[in-house]
Amino acid sequence: MPKIYLIDVTNRDGVQTSRLGLAKLEKTMLNIFLNEMGIYQSEFGFPVTRHETNYLNANLELAKMGVLKPIILEGWIRAISEDVQKAVTLTRVEHLNLSISTSSQMIRGKFQGRKTKKDIIQMMTEAVDLAREKGIKTIGVNAEDASRTQKDYLIEFALAAKEHGADRIRYCDTLGYDNPFTIYERVRLLAEKVQIPIELHCHNDLGMAVACSVAGAKAAIDAGVDAYINTTVNGIGERAGNADLVSVILAIKYSSGFKNKYILDERIDLSRAWKLAKYAAYAFGVPIPVNQPGVGANAFAHESGIHADGALKDRRNYELYDFEELGRGEPEIVETGRKITAGEYSGIKGFRNVYERLEIKFKNDKEASDILELVRYANVHTQKPLTEDELKFIARYPDIAKKIFTMKPLN
Repeated sequence: MPKIYLIDVTNRDGVQTSRLGLAKLEKTMLNIFLNEMGIYQSEFGFPVTRHETNYLNANLELAKMGVLKPIILEGWIRAISEDVQKAVTLTRVEHLNLSISTSSQMIRGKFQGRKTKKDIIQMMTEAVDLAREKGIKTIGVNAEDASRTQKDYLIEFALAAKEHGADRIRYCDTLGYDNPFTIYERVRLLAEKVQIPIELHCHNDLGMAVACSVAGAKAAIDAGVDAYINTTVNGIGERAGNADLVSVILAIKYSSGFKNKYILDERIDLSRAWKLAKYAAYAFGVPIPVNQPGVGANAFAHESGIHADGALKDRRNYELYDFEELGRGEPEIVETGRKITAGEYSGIKGFRNVYERLEIKFKNDKEASDILELVRYANVHTQKPLTEDELKFIARYPDIAKKIFTMKPLN
């Protein structure tokens, strides 16, 4: 039976969110946490964007070192030959998603009469051909605004992508226009006609991103092909956001229509969810909503008499899944006394105190001074107090950290 895999796009779609963003160190930490959680792939950035170059290559180096493994690091570009050429020139990326608009609205509204539907397919296939020629290992082709694209044209577009060597088609519900019933019908038809794995990329403009994602995945699997669901951590994404990572996993594992019926990638480790969600909330500066599935403060809170009594007698009365499964339940210690932190103006004594508490020792004074300098740069980079995991990463991989922090404006 085909499987459902997760491709997290926080480091591409999430960081595009208006008024939000992540430092390159924070993007790197997310990739590490996603890998620990068993996520199949991270859409980790934009290979043609110059300020991403050092970060992308540094993360690809972490992959070669086995630090980011087995997660696949994939870049997003436009489905044009120029972007393919630039991506492989600037970075060592081996996996790409190529995106282009397919709906009449966007072809008319974005290209202003300069491109026809036939031109769109030609641009896309030329880009796919070049990506194959340049040695890209996996190629996804994105149909932007697929949910508003004429069915016959969407099938024609997908068939052309497949014939030229695409590995997957990304069905983009770019405006959150679909509902679970329409996306099932459209994706089922597309998958049956083209017989290619389908990615579901859903936005939450109408509050149905998670529902549409799992309905689309069901359609692909019912048609006999693998499904790949695009998610973001805590649902952070453009406008009203994307399909939330934890919610999608919970829906597949515990909803009546999916539990024990559809196969989720076995590598998924939900016990990492709590740590990942908290880190993303801190990095983005956006608190986790109190009612967020699985990781919200009230996800396992009971107050009314009937609910509290029922939960105490048997948790299954009012809880579909266990908080321990999400990595919750351990007490969190908050220091209320003296606190020494490491930042852009830290001195060597305070810095050593911070790392001693992390049980990290340095070989000599030079190593300590070098790591201190990197920690200073990291704090300039994030403009937030560094987390323990960030501090540990810098001490463990100083050469990689140096590359991540390095920005080189164009001459």
